[in-house]
Amino acid sequence: MDNREEMRRLIDVIEKSANNSPLTQAIDAIRLFSNTASFLANKLDTRLRNKHVAMKRAAPKATKTVGLSKPPIPKTLNVPNKAEPNSQADFDRLEPQGSQGPIPTS
Repeated sequence: MDNREEMRRLIDVIEKSANNSPLTQAIDAIRLFSNTASFLANKLDTRLRNKHVAMKRAAPKATKTVGLSKPPIPKTLNVPNKAEPNSQADFDRLEPQGSQGPIPTS
């Protein structure tokens, strides 16, 4: 029997006992099961997060070697040419949009 089958069997036991036992006892059993499942899920989630953090820390780091310089800075940059004339759209954005009216006082 694999783990999934065993979990299904245990869930069936809890369900059957909930139908055959007093209400307060059934509620306590289901709360215990729910809390235990939540605890295990949080524990596994923490383990998974820690694994991701460890994987990020273990990423290969750049090694320092003698004689190598920094990579060259690209000579072409995406800087707009100042010599270009302004378009009508540029002027439209600068125009006032209209009056806002008086500022309310309190």
